[in-house]
Amino acid sequence: MVQRILEAGTIESLDPSAIPRLRMPERATVFSARAARLRQLADASNPIAGYLRLMAVLADAQQHVLADFTAPTPSRESIELNQRHSMPIVPALTDARDPAWRDVLFMLLDRIETAGALTPALAQLVARLRTTEAAALDAQADAILALRFADIEPAGAPFIMAALQVLWTDVASRIAMSDVPYVDAPGVCPVCGTMPVASVVRIGGTHDGYRYVQCGLCSTEWHIVRAKCSNCDSTKGIAYHAMDAAEQSAEDEQAKAERARNAPLKAESCDECGTYRKIGYQDKAYDFEPFADDLASLTLDLLMSDAGFLRASPHPWLWPEQSREADEPDQADQPR
Repeated sequence: MVQRILEAGTIESLDPSAIPRLRMPERATVFSARAARLRQLADASNPIAGYLRLMAVLADAQQHVLADFTAPTPSRESIELNQRHSMPIVPALTDARDPAWRDVLFMLLDRIETAGALTPALAQLVARLRTTEAAALDAQADAILALRFADIEPAGAPFIMAALQVLWTDVASRIAMSDVPYVDAPGVCPVCGTMPVASVVRIGGTHDGYRYVQCGLCSTEWHIVRAKCSNCDSTKGIAYHAMDAAEQSAEDEQAKAERARNAPLKAESCDECGTYRKIGYQDKAYDFEPFADDLASLTLDLLMSDAGFLRASPHPWLWPEQSREADEPDQADQPR
């Protein structure tokens, strides 16, 4: 089979209705597929293999809880209002968050305990989360969703985020694609308004050859043309960086360029905004899962940091250890 590759200019010239704009999360497999990929990446001699296996247990717990969980969906009036104003259909930053997310958190902690995945330090963290007052948990959720790094407790944040992911993924999986509006703000999820984690060029069916970015909260994917910055929408100064290519000797430039072309995971950098976001190619790694592969490729983050680029957005399961003074998020404080 010959892989069909479409350049940015070609894609933009097509009838937009011919390109599937969205890929809604597959409720039955969204987290289990992520767990499987995390284990696969951990088994590949990954330097953070232990953490990846723990997060695989957490993803399995998410899938188990999601199977029997149902959150309220937006009303028809709310959907139409957001459509008229080109706003995300179920915004994450809201005062009307379903309080059931805290029950989800405790169910996830139960599943992790049952799986026997608790080290002494993790057992202490779980016990602390269980005894944290509801208002304090809500404050942590608010800080995570708003990227207020100074207010985030890094150790507990992945578990809080995991509970929020179950809530929003449940809603996103039951929303009709036709109800999701086109949003005015570039680089944010049209379902929940959260920033994406990484992107993937998919193969097969109607999505063949198209690039999608994946939301870090609700797992919705939306189409973005190639060779365009997923953070600022610029088409200038886009470059691609691969870890395998960086490890090649400087003398072997031809081999280095070839390995860069064939790398299943790259960092797409933008000179206009000075950020990068990772991109994977399903024709080179069929099981590529944006959320999992982004988490498992910290070495590439170090490469990009050395090159002077900042992450366009943090990984939802990996938060910065150092706090900051200001309330507004600063990319310089995000993990690189």
